[in-house]
Amino acid sequence: MAKYDITFARSARKELERLDAQLVRRIFTHIESLAAYPRPPGCCKLQGSDNLWRIRVGDYRVVYSIDDRAAAIDISIVGHRKDVYRN
Repeated sequence: MAKYDITFARSARKELERLDAQLVRRIFTHIESLAAYPRPPGCCKLQGSDNLWRIRVGDYRVVYSIDDRAAAIDISIVGHRKDVYRN
């Protein structure tokens, strides 16, 4: 299986910068594992979108899209579960 490249949207990067360092390490562990397994057990495809997936990291959610042809993952949103699904 090919390793996927991971990119971050500017808003996702800013949200990670606001979080506690210990929480960021925990989230990054899950994000880095996406490079090998872009659809890990427990991930869900978001309804109402063509290519958005999410993983849970405690009370935080990581929303991302997968491009299998280019072997790329784009992290769109990182945030608390109460804020992620708005808009």
